[in-house]
Amino acid sequence: MSGDQNYINHVALVLDASSSMSHLRRKVVEVADQQIAYLARRSRELDQETRVTVYVFADKVECVVYDKDVLRMPSLKQLYRVGGMTALLAAALKSQRELAQTAQLYGDHSFLTFVLTDGQENASHRCPDAPTRDPRELVEAVAEMIGTQEDNWTLAVLVPDQMGKREAMQCGFPKDNIAIWDATSTQGLEEAGQVIQQATEKFMVGRAQGIRGSRAVFSMGAEAVNKDTIKAAGLTPVNPSEYQLIPVARNAAIRDWVIECGHTYRTGGAFYQLSKSEKIQAQKQIAVLEKKTDRVYTGPEARGLLGLPAEEVRVKPDHNDDFTIFVQSTSVNRKLVPNTRLLLML
Repeated sequence: MSGDQNYINHVALVLDASSSMSHLRRKVVEVADQQIAYLARRSRELDQETRVTVYVFADKVECVVYDKDVLRMPSLKQLYRVGGMTALLAAALKSQRELAQTAQLYGDHSFLTFVLTDGQENASHRCPDAPTRDPRELVEAVAEMIGTQEDNWTLAVLVPDQMGKREAMQCGFPKDNIAIWDATSTQGLEEAGQVIQQATEKFMVGRAQGIRGSRAVFSMGAEAVNKDTIKAAGLTPVNPSEYQLIPVARNAAIRDWVIECGHTYRTGGAFYQLSKSEKIQAQKQIAVLEKKTDRVYTGPEARGLLGLPAEEVRVKPDHNDDFTIFVQSTSVNRKLVPNTRLLLML
């Protein structure tokens, strides 16, 4: 590809509009509109062209916006109406089949789709948009479609529970492209919006480094943080003389522990190991440690590596044999977790 070809992102939202979503109707519009505003801002900042498609599905699947410039998107207020059952598989098939007909001339095109549902599939077998009436064949059709998508296609789904996750895996969705959200409350939907935003950030930052698609769009584990992604993100190793790793032996406040271990505590100079799900603020720096060598990488690109947008977002660590994530602490009484390590910048 010649260097002057532009990045063109085709981002699709496939939204459940079945009756059970009615208590969240207003919030769905708000979260979708926020996501579109965010996409518009990042497209300008990263100089990427982004085109948005929106599908809504209940008993049937309807495309309400097709491949429209993100800078000209309307609010979904008039377009999102609820009522009916959940034709989830038909929605996945129709959205991907139709998007595949989008021209991919002159540019580096990439397709990213988020399907959001609050329930199990129960209507595709009688949906006019489904290719077959047989529920088993529908599952197979989705699995085959996902299995044969090109490397510039990313298809992710947000489901309400473990059962939804199992069903999504049976349909061939990659494990790390499935997230569980709390479909009972507006706050749950707000957090789902943050998860989508984080995944989008990771996707768009990755695009600028030549990554065309992902099978780990929701992952913080080895798929997201490894030697290749660290190199692609342009992270730089810190000089070993500029930091120290301190084992945490017991429950202690961060400043007390640093002083007890014979060091001076400087606000912002200590990083704790990310060991549980928590919120990370916009100004917090991130460092990545290679376990084998104790080499530390940091820099503003580290946030992009994890898809952290420029606002507070909830993050949960995923299993990674080779790398550990550290988060900058700006408080003096952050509680440290025993059997983790503390990264101290000298």
